[in-house]
Amino acid sequence: MSASQAQIDRDLIKQVKKGSQEAFEELVSKYEAKVLNLAMRYTRNQEDAEEVLQDVFTTIHRKIHLFQGKSAFSSWMYRIVVNAAFMKLRKRRQDKSIPMEDLSPTVRQQYLDGDPVQTNFTDQFTFTRELREMLGGAIEKLPEQYRSVFVLRDVNGLSNQEVAEVLELSIPAVKSRLHRSRLMLRKKLKRYYTEFTGLIPCDDAKPISANA
Repeated sequence: MSASQAQIDRDLIKQVKKGSQEAFEELVSKYEAKVLNLAMRYTRNQEDAEEVLQDVFTTIHRKIHLFQGKSAFSSWMYRIVVNAAFMKLRKRRQDKSIPMEDLSPTVRQQYLDGDPVQTNFTDQFTFTRELREMLGGAIEKLPEQYRSVFVLRDVNGLSNQEVAEVLELSIPAVKSRLHRSRLMLRKKLKRYYTEFTGLIPCDDAKPISANA
């Protein structure tokens, strides 16, 4: 976030703390799309995401006096979104998935083979519906501590610093959990790739002979 945008947020928050409904509505207007988008990433359900949106801004309005400005307002807000979304998921207890279309080609490659310089695995394989479903399901089934980091960093595009602020972790912890989550996804998806194509997706791998 630019310095000017951060200053705008600080000014709005000061006004909200003084009781300005107009300032609060401006804050909502500025961030509601981002909040809804993040809520959708977690809940995968429009109705649930909209409920999370309402819960988030209700919480912000009620607790704005607790925001001290030590971190960016957006980081404080994202933390509220994550908490509200997880509460919704716990109540719902349904198995949803994150669509492959939400992920950029570069990120998809990182999930599957780690370093895009080391292998052309993703160049060899056209993603099928089965693989999209497998990837979405694999992300959804990551342990919560890894999935939170993964969704914020790789799906929503937050920086390591921002993820650390949202989840109240150190940057090394964020990097460690992100690395671990990618390894878990790679392991699951490479196994699927091998079963589907008969090929082993690594630099020194050779095609499995049909006569073997």
